[in-house]
Amino acid sequence: MEIGISTFVETTPDVQTGELISHAQRIREVVEEIVLADQVGLDVYGVGEHHRKDYAASSPAIVLAAAASQTKRIRLTSAVTVLSSADPVRVFQDFATVDAISNGRAEIMAGRGSFIESFPLFGYDLKDYDELFDEKLELLLKIRESEKVTWSGTHRPAIHNLGVYPRPVQHPLPVWIGSGGNQESVIRAGLLGLPLVLAIIGGSPMHFAPLVQLYKKAAAHAGHDVSQLPVASHSHGFIAESTELAADKFFPSTQASMNVIGRERGWGHYDRARYDAARGFEGALYVGDPETVAQKIINLRKHVGITRFMLHVPLGTMPHADVMRAIELLGTEVAPRVREEISRWESEGEAE
Repeated sequence: MEIGISTFVETTPDVQTGELISHAQRIREVVEEIVLADQVGLDVYGVGEHHRKDYAASSPAIVLAAAASQTKRIRLTSAVTVLSSADPVRVFQDFATVDAISNGRAEIMAGRGSFIESFPLFGYDLKDYDELFDEKLELLLKIRESEKVTWSGTHRPAIHNLGVYPRPVQHPLPVWIGSGGNQESVIRAGLLGLPLVLAIIGGSPMHFAPLVQLYKKAAAHAGHDVSQLPVASHSHGFIAESTELAADKFFPSTQASMNVIGRERGWGHYDRARYDAARGFEGALYVGDPETVAQKIINLRKHVGITRFMLHVPLGTMPHADVMRAIELLGTEVAPRVREEISRWESEGEAE
């Protein structure tokens, strides 16, 4: 069971003070958070790509590269790379470079992206949303398979027997498929034999169990070894010394962020009652003391089949010291509890 962190490098106004952190400062803080995550024994850190004012990481690979030379063991991934509006050649080159700096710890998490600001920015039409992703994923996988590439498609100029460099330390360079829970995307990941990551940010996480089974069924149908295919989750949460403290600290920025996005997407108002309901044992928020969060992760592993858990923290803008403490608790207290319990299951033949 791998446990780690994901971030979108938010730069929203501080709910308490109204202060707006600079993009530069938040990026430097994230590098510090990655270094700490490595030091406390977490397995993976993911940085998501966005192209809007309230998110600072338009280039996850550069942020990850900054941390790569300061870390020893932690895996470094995008979360996600918006592949539909990117050039797969450049994506591969960037992450192969991170792989070199980190000596084989880079990963790509490819997705369509639930935010669409990158499409007009890079000159793509949203009517081609699905076709762009399919075509560019095909090219990315072809690049990672061989040094010389011959390929042609609709939305990018053809490549005729050209080399793509540098080549990564890992072969193949890991490519995950990020999904918000769309059946088509999980089937695609399974048929391609690619690891799957699910954004579990609302409702009951248990509802994702059928999607995991669908993914495994598709992978088995295509002849892939299902036992070798990891499944990850990306979920919002926060850890503090007590559940009450964690809940009170995480709510203000969560409410502000959810209501900003909610207004853009037509969601209802996000209030404390909805927040507290989501903190329940069957909810999608992983907020609490180390024992509470550990038990929720264990439940997710046991009933959904998740093999990598990524805690998205912070959601919105929170004090850097609070975020660092949450990362420390995840690595030193939550992760050992989870790993010990999973190990016990495996030794007793109980794990799914």
